[in-house]
Amino acid sequence: MQIFNTLTRQKETFVPLVPGKVGMYVCGMTVYDFCHLGHARVMVAFDVIARYLRHRGYEVNYIRNITDIDDKIIKRANENGEPFDALTERFIAEMHKDSELLGIESPDAEPKATAHISDIIRLVETLIEKGYAYPASNGDVYYSVRKFEGYGKLSGKVLDELEAGARVEVGELKQDPLDFVLWKAAKPEEPHWDSPWGIGRPGWHIECSAMSTCCLGETFDIHGGGPDLKFPHHENEIAQSEAATGKKYVNTWMHAGAVRVDGEKMSKSLGNFFTIREILDKYPAEVVRFLLLSSQYRSAINYSEDSLKEAQTKLERFYNALLGVDVGEVKDLANEYSERFHAAMDDDFNTPEAIAALFDLVREVNKATGAEQAELAGQLRYLAGVLGCLQSDPQSFLQSGAGDDAAWIEEMIVKRANAKKAKDFATADAVRDELLAKGIVLRDSPEGTTWSKQ
Repeated sequence: MQIFNTLTRQKETFVPLVPGKVGMYVCGMTVYDFCHLGHARVMVAFDVIARYLRHRGYEVNYIRNITDIDDKIIKRANENGEPFDALTERFIAEMHKDSELLGIESPDAEPKATAHISDIIRLVETLIEKGYAYPASNGDVYYSVRKFEGYGKLSGKVLDELEAGARVEVGELKQDPLDFVLWKAAKPEEPHWDSPWGIGRPGWHIECSAMSTCCLGETFDIHGGGPDLKFPHHENEIAQSEAATGKKYVNTWMHAGAVRVDGEKMSKSLGNFFTIREILDKYPAEVVRFLLLSSQYRSAINYSEDSLKEAQTKLERFYNALLGVDVGEVKDLANEYSERFHAAMDDDFNTPEAIAALFDLVREVNKATGAEQAELAGQLRYLAGVLGCLQSDPQSFLQSGAGDDAAWIEEMIVKRANAKKAKDFATADAVRDELLAKGIVLRDSPEGTTWSKQ
């Protein structure tokens, strides 16, 4: 299995620290609002990565943290006039709703920053003892970036270039503009915890260093996150963790690609910012998941109405192949489709190529009959299931794609049934033709008439 390592900028053969086991940490959400499409991209990408590693026989310990204390959380809680932890608990619950709708399996652990304050304080103390951090007179503690040899190795940033753009905010007591905060002295009325430097709260970067090493050890296999986290967040994690332990922090760094909306960067200022909830109000969740898998996880993905409609059309082709088929045992088969699927996924989790193999398998399902068709349909269900897809009832999925037309379709089916009872076969045939022209196929059986999108 080959995985692209952001740190080395090349694909590498994946060799876990402990044979047969994988420790994976992914930076999760800062919970002060609903999750957006960029969050969905990261969650789906690493869900598939964890699923495939398990499919390949690895015992995976997948950790995805929750940032439940930071400036944005405090600001939003103050605006709402509510305790910060009431805000975060509410949006943790909303995040879990979105995850479940998108078919994302729960990580093995979801550590919260506020539950690791003592670990964070110990880590900061270690960095001070080793000369990599210093307390300021106002109760802040800063990391001394220039003390860490190799700073910038993940992002490719150069210290002198960073210094040119660095600045010291009002109230900061840094010794160097490049230094970043590990512990923030509490302002009046802010959430805070006791520490050797006075009451305060952790900086964002130190939270992940503490949580990841507490859950997975001082060195672990995979660290992932969104494209915007490479610098400074992940760069700072490396500096903190390796300075504290003297060991390599992570063997393989993985970063998901950005989401673009109609070719532009998604941002609130451009008015093209979408929450997962807003998108799921218009499209089935599996369509959104399928769209996110249609690009390899490292590639930028373009979100638009057209791309969603295309994803829905493709997914309907899969479900139409399964419709009415007495699916056999859901298992893999030793054939070219399995070989192509696994070769694609072993090549840095290349989901577009894996899906292409499944499309060719769909053609075989459509051509086959009887036991062979049932067997191939079972394989299609199995391999698609590795990607978290094709697990719904085909007819239910195909009907869900009709949206607001569903009620009209049911009315037309009743109209046709009444026409047939009255032996008005011309009207009955006209109704069927009108529905077919709109891509709706009717299927009659002794139990009644069912429909699906073509």
